[in-house]
Amino acid sequence: MLPREQQKIYELRIRDLIFGIQMLCVAFGALVLVPIIAGLDPNVALFTAGVGTLIFQIVTGGKIPVFLASSFAFLSPMSLGISQYGLAETLSGLLTAGVVYLILSLLIFWRGSGIISRILPPCVTGPVIMVIGLALAPTAVKMASEGGESYSAAMALSVSLTALSVTIITTIFARGIWRLLPILSGLLAGLLVAFPLGLVDLSPVAQADWFAVPSFTFPKFHLPAILFIVPVAIAPAIEHIGDILAISSVTGQDYVRQPGLHRTLLGDGLATSVAAILGGPPNTTYSEVTGAVAITKLKNPAIMTWAAIAAIICSFFGKLGAFLRAIPAPVMGGILVILFGTIVVVGIQSLVAGGENLMKPRNLAIISVILVFGVGGMSFQAGEFALQGIGLSSIIGVLMNLVLPES
Repeated sequence: MLPREQQKIYELRIRDLIFGIQMLCVAFGALVLVPIIAGLDPNVALFTAGVGTLIFQIVTGGKIPVFLASSFAFLSPMSLGISQYGLAETLSGLLTAGVVYLILSLLIFWRGSGIISRILPPCVTGPVIMVIGLALAPTAVKMASEGGESYSAAMALSVSLTALSVTIITTIFARGIWRLLPILSGLLAGLLVAFPLGLVDLSPVAQADWFAVPSFTFPKFHLPAILFIVPVAIAPAIEHIGDILAISSVTGQDYVRQPGLHRTLLGDGLATSVAAILGGPPNTTYSEVTGAVAITKLKNPAIMTWAAIAAIICSFFGKLGAFLRAIPAPVMGGILVILFGTIVVVGIQSLVAGGENLMKPRNLAIISVILVFGVGGMSFQAGEFALQGIGLSSIIGVLMNLVLPES
């Protein structure tokens, strides 16, 4: 190979690396927010996001420019599961949730993508997605408005409202790539207000090592945790299909046909299971990165490979993880107000886009039961077997859709 050609290849790789780091920055805020709230190690989340993206690229033949990272859909059941069963036990549920993706992948491979719309129509998936956001709403309000050991409720509100305001302003008024960084902007603004008020303790950062292996945790089989977590996989599976359709629209490629929806679900499922094996949150395709692809016109999937490698490298910086864990609750609470609200809106939008007649008796019954069971925290228990909240409402919705006649 001629030296000039070698130099050109080298320059292209450097350029793709820079673009990859930019994509990681777009995903960074949401990526680390989920593990921090759930009580997981953010460095592990960075590592599993990188590994999960690489797995997805391998399974799909490196054809789709997407980045996989922490899923908000699992945040509520994951937090409740950890408090009720423990981290290792909850990870077994998250591992099995990845298996649900694999089963859906096989169903699509066997019967075609139409079977998903028959089992999981908008009248089921829309309210399930809404329940996820509504169930999380009290957590966001509590983090944003309650005082702590070293600060008052008024200080918490001033910090959270600053983070919330900057996140909204960035979303609406920012232009170009900055419009895709609302969470990062809100975090930085909240920290700037929190520092002088004494809400940020940086002593753990000073004590942390520069280089540190992420605190991996391995799952422990626990049937109640599995039964609690697995039904929630329905909603993010549908969200994944929507993300694949979105990136197809952005790039002008039909990824549903090639490499195929069964392959994308398989990649997502394997990434989620591997993340759970190592102690990370479930992975999902990131809409923020799809937006970045639309704005920058950077459609080369190799850029996402570099973003994944950058995430893995960052996961070994001990001081980064310590700093992320030092972010005070009010900063995150302010951002979560709009994030959890957005999840509800996504559910409403799926109902609107699906053209559902909400007052049709069949749809009215399904949607009503899902919403009240999910938000109200309805539970069912028989010995070790237990279902409640989001998981129970998801299963009830699927069963009602299969049983109730169309007319």
